[in-house]
Amino acid sequence: MLDLGRTFLQSVERSPVALAIVDGDIRLTYAQWFDKVCHVAGGLAALGLGRGDHLLLVLQNRWEMATLHWACQFLGVVATPLNWRAKPDEVEYCAVDSGARAIVFEAVSADAVAGSERAQQMARIGVGEASTPQALPTGATTSFSDLLTAPPLDRDNPPLSGGPEDISLMLYTSGTTGKPKGVPRRHRQERAAALAHVAQNSYRRGERTLGVMPLYHTMGVRSLLAMAMVDGLFVCVPRYDSAAVLRLIASERITNLYLVPTLYHDMLAHPTFAQTDVTSVTKIGFAGAPMHDALLKRIDAAFKPELFVNHYGSSEVYTCTINQDAVAKPGCAGRAGINTRIGVVPLDATTPHPRIAAGQEGQIIADLAGDEAFDGYWNRPDADAKSLKGGWYFTGDTGYVDADGDLFVTGRVDDMIISGGENISPVDIESVLSLHPGVDEVAVAGLPDERWGQRVVAFVKRHATAGTGSQGSHTAAPVDAALLDAWCRTSDLVNFKRPRDYVFVQAIPKSPVGKVLRRCLVAGDYEPEPSLSKEQDSV
Repeated sequence: MLDLGRTFLQSVERSPVALAIVDGDIRLTYAQWFDKVCHVAGGLAALGLGRGDHLLLVLQNRWEMATLHWACQFLGVVATPLNWRAKPDEVEYCAVDSGARAIVFEAVSADAVAGSERAQQMARIGVGEASTPQALPTGATTSFSDLLTAPPLDRDNPPLSGGPEDISLMLYTSGTTGKPKGVPRRHRQERAAALAHVAQNSYRRGERTLGVMPLYHTMGVRSLLAMAMVDGLFVCVPRYDSAAVLRLIASERITNLYLVPTLYHDMLAHPTFAQTDVTSVTKIGFAGAPMHDALLKRIDAAFKPELFVNHYGSSEVYTCTINQDAVAKPGCAGRAGINTRIGVVPLDATTPHPRIAAGQEGQIIADLAGDEAFDGYWNRPDADAKSLKGGWYFTGDTGYVDADGDLFVTGRVDDMIISGGENISPVDIESVLSLHPGVDEVAVAGLPDERWGQRVVAFVKRHATAGTGSQGSHTAAPVDAALLDAWCRTSDLVNFKRPRDYVFVQAIPKSPVGKVLRRCLVAGDYEPEPSLSKEQDSV
């Protein structure tokens, strides 16, 4: 199997004059970008970085970040990206845990790097405004501009130090409980995942995508690699902004989008969407979180895509399942991807067998023998013991397989609500409530209850416009608990899953990549609507 350095060379050789990357005024063809990558790789090598060394990257989605990623692939250096919003203690932990030799940062992450003791002991590469010694109390030791002027790798015969078995990338999980876990991924695993992404999304040569999902997240990395596979264009979006994204879709004639549901929601809600030409977008993909029925229908109507893909996976096992017709069966995550096998076992299972019957909810597992699967966590035998069992990865996600053999992902094991002895998935309830025209966004969580153990509570962000009655009649007032309860009673939602309380909020708390943070809802860490207290509106 080819390594990722050779993979990038394929596109350079096939399509040297094709536009490869855009970031504001920066517009580079594959040949031009390769020249920059060779210089940057040469500069990293001059700093002493080589095969197996980790390079921490605390950057937004800018062309420098993408260039550094490819430079690492030629050198055999392990690209180790962190959230650019990381706090000093997070940078410190990852710097120590990875044993990184150097760190790259920009102005937005400069304070966090300055607050890390370990970061001050390594080479510090400043990008943009962070390039000057005055940018930090202790200063950047060099700049990205210096790397660009360093003696380059031999462009005609570049050294390819990273082989298929070498580590290409190490992502850190979000660490919602405890410290984040490093997920090292080999060149062969990353390449297999990118090839599968191309095939499963029916990408063609010359595709154009928005680099919206952060390059510290598996979705962002997949978009970057997939475009190189098809000699396509990667348009950098350093920080998500609906207006800017819509302008880029129209001006760059974007052909595919691969985003979390939250960003589609925000895009459709923007006032300029109706006036934006989005007809170039023919393929829609989403991952990272379930997409509720109402948003699914709105996206389909707005874009009318040829292909609408629900992708379910993780940093550890990139693709678990794929559904290439998400609208036909809302909520369905489909069947195992090209490089994967999956199963569903009891929630408390410690072995991959036996499996549970169709229709029964359990924990989703994936075969570690798949080409995309990782080998184990970085320096975390405790995490390996918890999640890697009998050659299978226990995802921590709940779901079931229906009578047709299709997977439905219902949430996280930790998010499961147990009320009166019944297991209740938040996703089922959210899907029903999302279809009410008075609901903009909704998240469901279990709050402690003396009698039931937990009670089902719906946190609702209302539409700014007036609500709609239970029979479809328009009302002057926004939707309230009584209307939503009536909506649930007339749906196919079984009674014990019906929310007992409703909390109306200004926003649903989410992670930087758009995942609902239910733990914040349970802890009361949210903003209620103005003039409302955090008391629940019970029904």
